[in-house]
Amino acid sequence: MHAYRTHTCAALRASDAGATVRLSGWVHRKRDHGGVLFMDLRDHHGLTQCVVGQGSPVFAVADALRPESVVTVTGEVVRREGATVNPKLPTGEVEVRVRELSVQSEAAVLPIQVAGEAEFPEDLRLRYRFLDLRRERQHRNIMLRAGVIASIRRRMIEAGFTEFQTPILTASSPEGARDYLVPSRLHPGTFYALPQAPQQFKQLCMVAGFDRYFQIAPCFRDEASRADRSPGEFYQLDFEMSFVTQEDVFAAIEPVLTGVFEEFSDFSGTKRAVTPAPFPRIPFERAMLEFGSDKPDLRNPIRIKDVTEHFRGGAFGLFARNIDKGAVVRAIPAPGAGGNPRSFFDKLNEWAREQGAGGLGYITFEGGEARGPIARNLEPERAAAIREVCGLGDGDAVFFACDKPAAAAKFAGQVRTRLGAELDLVEKDAFRFCWVTDFPMYERNEETGQIEFSHNPFSMPQGGLEALDGMDPLDIKAFQYDIVCNGIELSSGAIRNHRPDIMLRAFAIAGYAAEHVEERFGGMLNAFRYGAPPHGGSAPGIDRIVMLLADEPNIREVILFPMNQQAEDLMMGAPAPVEPSRLKELHIRLDLPPQKGEGRGAASSKAS
Repeated sequence: MHAYRTHTCAALRASDAGATVRLSGWVHRKRDHGGVLFMDLRDHHGLTQCVVGQGSPVFAVADALRPESVVTVTGEVVRREGATVNPKLPTGEVEVRVRELSVQSEAAVLPIQVAGEAEFPEDLRLRYRFLDLRRERQHRNIMLRAGVIASIRRRMIEAGFTEFQTPILTASSPEGARDYLVPSRLHPGTFYALPQAPQQFKQLCMVAGFDRYFQIAPCFRDEASRADRSPGEFYQLDFEMSFVTQEDVFAAIEPVLTGVFEEFSDFSGTKRAVTPAPFPRIPFERAMLEFGSDKPDLRNPIRIKDVTEHFRGGAFGLFARNIDKGAVVRAIPAPGAGGNPRSFFDKLNEWAREQGAGGLGYITFEGGEARGPIARNLEPERAAAIREVCGLGDGDAVFFACDKPAAAAKFAGQVRTRLGAELDLVEKDAFRFCWVTDFPMYERNEETGQIEFSHNPFSMPQGGLEALDGMDPLDIKAFQYDIVCNGIELSSGAIRNHRPDIMLRAFAIAGYAAEHVEERFGGMLNAFRYGAPPHGGSAPGIDRIVMLLADEPNIREVILFPMNQQAEDLMMGAPAPVEPSRLKELHIRLDLPPQKGEGRGAASSKAS
């Protein structure tokens, strides 16, 4: 017999009754029923109930065990009878009558409980993450993650992609966040950067003649934490393709995403619908108008309408005056909301003020008439036109956002999301995908007035060099696209700018001199001068995919060893100071900010 186990703790069934078996695992929980000790033994695979009688020579040892001690038991498999059968467990028809018990490792008193569904503070969970991961929900999430990655890898290989590994130590690149820097010992005063993404390397793979690349790539960004973004590091399905159009990229990745989401759609216990390929394509401008966001949640049926002209020069003076100053009016339809009591509208008005808006005006429709504060000051024919544009009838309502275009879009999007939830309109048990396309190549910085890249500077402008030379930069669209699912951006992507002349011109419009571009991106530019194929790709986030499938509100729940919101690893104690000798080896002298009660000089001197 094997030293530790003949079966896993999920393997035994009624057909094994009478067999002598050996199991090893953690003591999940114990129950003493009148001198008979019931002990649930757990391993990676599942759980088996073990029984120790009071007359057993191992009873005292078993009785003294703390939860989460690791033991090996040997005994006979016995059928459970009648009400003692546990239909919730795969092993629920049997139990093991223990004859021998060996303690492999005793557990100390637990800082957090593994058995049960109790909630614990995040700092405790992260400090003792190895215990937290023993809990059923966390264990299932991490196994889901492993299954998703395996599924993606298989599907990508079947689609003709080849997996490569790109460097971790590289040069700094402007990917939109701060780099994590690594000092060089051999080259004093210089630093490597951990890659924010393998962007340049995957493009260089295409220049090198590889046709379809992918990688489950680690990425490192020194940026703030939020519910759908983990500080420090994250993983993405990074892929790139040569000789492709935008539609070719879509056609390659849509079956992968659809297949993965269909494969794991019932993970939360309910089968969830998945958008079939091809996914809807929504141009950026339409997304901002109809959804108030470039991350549209298609489960919400509400579509925002532009009703600026219906208020221009009208009797509702507040909106009319703002329109004359450059404002727009967005209407957010609210089907079925008209029958709600006044308190419903008052509550939404108060919520709008909490968001920084002046309030939330509305019109309700009843008996063929428009009612409410705005309707009393608006010509009936204008109210009727708004009703028609929004497709509303009796018992419905419509809310309004009036502001400069960007602010109006953002607030209207917030109202749309709030109304979808308040009115229970959002489709349940579904994953709804779309592509957001045709992003503007440039935008104007409101503070400086300068033209800047609005998205990825390495994207190909629609119209190429002719567009850059002949169009207003703010009218130029790029071959850029985002994959969005249920209002969460899974990735950005683009058809790349593979020509040095177009790239230098694109950067010049954004205020970058050719010398600066050569200095920062000389490696890639130089490669393009030796023949680069048209290419494009994207990089859906693994963490966000798993978060959606697991139906978790926070991305840390699907990461094996996450940092906290302050980018600290409480379990391993990182980041941490290092010995002065190590810093000297790297030619580094610290210049720390003053501690409370210290002057600047004191801090610097102490650090040195």
